[in-house]
Amino acid sequence: MPYLTLNGHKLYYSDEGAGPEIIVFSHGLLFSGEMFEAQVAALKSQYRCITFDHRGQGKSAVSDTGYDMDTLAEDAAALITELKIEPCHFVGLSMGGFVGMRLAIHKPELLKSLTLIETTADPEPKENHARYGFLNLVARWFGLGVVVGKVMPIMFSQSFLNDDTKAAERKRWRKAIAKGDRHGVTRAVRGVIERAGVYEELSRISLPTLIMVGEEDVATTPDKSDRMHAAIAGSDLIPIPRAGHSSTIEQPEIVTDAIRAFLAGSLSKKA
Repeated sequence: MPYLTLNGHKLYYSDEGAGPEIIVFSHGLLFSGEMFEAQVAALKSQYRCITFDHRGQGKSAVSDTGYDMDTLAEDAAALITELKIEPCHFVGLSMGGFVGMRLAIHKPELLKSLTLIETTADPEPKENHARYGFLNLVARWFGLGVVVGKVMPIMFSQSFLNDDTKAAERKRWRKAIAKGDRHGVTRAVRGVIERAGVYEELSRISLPTLIMVGEEDVATTPDKSDRMHAAIAGSDLIPIPRAGHSSTIEQPEIVTDAIRAFLAGSLSKKA
C-alpha cells in the first residue's frame, strides 16, 4: 500500500488511472478515500485519480496533534507537491471541502479547479457543539461502534436509510464508521467542531468552482451551499436529490456525471 511521510506524518493514498489531468479527492469526517470509489472507478479511464486519508482516519497513521483544518490543508498541499501533480483538480467532501477551500484561498497555484460537496465555509454552529461533543466523548472512551447508530442519520439521508435496496451498502458503511480508530477519529471530530470559518475569504477564490449538496443534508444544510455559491464568483451549484451528507455514496452516478461535466467545461474554457 502506498504511503507518504508528509509534515512528519505517515499518510495513506491511492493512485489509479492515467491521463494528463489529475483529480485529488479529499474525504469527509469518519470516512476515508473509499467514499470516492465509485467516482474513481468511473473517471480513471480519463483522469489520474488520487485519494488520500486524513491523519487519524482510514489507513493513515494516528498523530497526537495536527487535526486543525489549517494543518490538514498543509498535509494536502504537501501531498500535491510531493507527487508533483500541481496544478490538479481538487474534490473535497465535508471536511475535505474545508481543506479544499483553504488551499484555494492560500495556495491557488496548486489547484486547477475546486469541487465542494456537502461542506460549508462557516464555523460549526454552536448548537451542534454540545451534541457532537457528547457523542465524541462516548466514542473516545467506548469506541465508535457505540455511537454509530446516532451518526448514521447525520451522515446519510432518510431516503438512503429507508431504501430496502441499499441494505448491503448501509451495512458496509456502518461497519466502516464503527471500525475507525477512536483516538484519531475523535481528535478529527474535535478539529471539525473547533474550526474557524473562512466565509469572509471566499471572494479570493478565482478558480472554476463546482458546489454540490444533498437536498436532504442535515449536517451541512443546503443554505450553507447557497452562501458559498453567492460568495464565490462564477461558481456552479447543483443540488443532489435523495442524498444527504454522503452523496458520493448515496447518489454516485449523479455526482460523477456532475464532476465529469464540470471538468470538461472548465478545461474547454481554458483551451
